[in-house]
Parts: sequence; C-alpha cells; structure tokens
Amino acid sequence: MRAVATGRIHSWDLSTGVDGPGTRFVLFVSGCPLRCLYCANPDTWHMRDGKEAAVEAVMAEIEKYRTFVTTAGGGVTVTGGEPLLQPVFTAEILRRCKEAGLHTALDTSGFLGARATDELLADTDLVLLDIKSFDVPAYRQLTGGELAPTLNFATRLDRLGIPTWIRYVLVPGWTDAPEAVAGLARFVAGLGNVDRVDVLPFHKLGASKYEALGIPFPLRDTPVPEPGLTERVREQFRECGLAAY
Repeated sequence: MRAVATGRIHSWDLSTGVDGPGTRFVLFVSGCPLRCLYCANPDTWHMRDGKEAAVEAVMAEIEKYRTFVTTAGGGVTVTGGEPLLQPVFTAEILRRCKEAGLHTALDTSGFLGARATDELLADTDLVLLDIKSFDVPAYRQLTGGELAPTLNFATRLDRLGIPTWIRYVLVPGWTDAPEAVAGLARFVAGLGNVDRVDVLPFHKLGASKYEALGIPFPLRDTPVPEPGLTERVREQFRECGLAAY
C-alpha cells in the first residue's frame, strides 16, 4: 500500500471509555457509504464537507497528547464517517501511530471491510465493529447497505486474530427483535477474537445536526430504549457466553 500525504477529516476529540480502552485521541474522518437512520453525525456523511488534513499535521496533533493518553491506558482511534472509505489515509495514520508505540483502534461498520488490507489490519490493535442488525431486510432498511460484507469482515478478523469489540445500537422497533439478537449472539459467540459486546442505547443527541443541515431526522419519533429492554438484549449476548455491557 502506497503512503498518502493527505485525507479528508471532520474533526478530532478526546474520549474515555466509549472508543476503545482508556483515554483516546479520536480522529473523525469524513465520508460514509451508509445512511443509518439513527446516525448521530450526518455532518460526516460527505467527504466534500471535510477539511483536507496532512498526515504529518494529524500526527503532530496526536503527539501533543501522547503522554496524556498513554498514561491513561489509551491510544488513538480512527472513526468517522467510515474510515475505510479512505483506506490509504487511514492505513497511514494507523501505521504511523503503531510505529510511535501508540495503541491503535479502528471503528468501522465493516461494510467496506474488503478495502482493509492485511497490512492495515496488522497495524490495528483493536477493531470496534458496528453490526447494525442481524436481520438482512432490516439492515437494508436501517442503513441502505447490505449485511453480508460486515459478516465477512468479522469472519476475516477472527481468522487474522485481530482483537474485536462488537458494537450494537439498540433501537426500539428496529434492532430489538429477540430472534435477530439471538442470531447475532450465536454468530458472535462463534468468533474467537471478540473480547466484548457493547449494547449502545439509541439516543437523539444528533437531532440538532439534522436541523442545522436542513434534513429530517428519520427517527425523531422513535423512543429511546427502556433500561429493561437494554438489559434484556445484553443478557441475550451473555447467555451465549459473551461479555456484554
């Protein structure tokens, strides 16, 4: 894979506990091929809306926080948007971080998993894999994409032995069907590389972004899940021997 000097990014931030272990420098790249109905960041959909950023400039920014994130047991997470829409840029950031001794994480839907080379994945210490639904028609309606590429990517990560956290957004009426959750739990339990499953309750924190962009928020009237529902789904994963949070 050739190196690339620049990419399109939305922003960066520091986070704790939700984007991988420890405190992390989180780089949001621009562009995404999916249109998830619950997406909280519609401002990351289009690469054209991002700002051009040089790899060197990104690494210089990361270096400012090296001591802070490493002391807190963290590292760098590349997210989006969808990082694999810019696979060469993403690979270069991950490679440079790995060379600098920083823990690396890739947050992806897996829909473009075929674009991730083995070299890119070798520089990735952890994959945060968002599996949106295990029901094929529901996945298509919810995201506009197909489920198979994500499952193929999950299987490949297992084959390569890449540590993986599964992320599952719980949306009432969309991703809470017991049989679909059970199917996903069985699939994930069959993988030997999954350390945990994070069941993430649907929220509406991104609604103001839709308003600012002048586009409707599709799930504005969808309720957030009750705690009991969230716990039921987590327990379904635990019943298959998975650590679920």
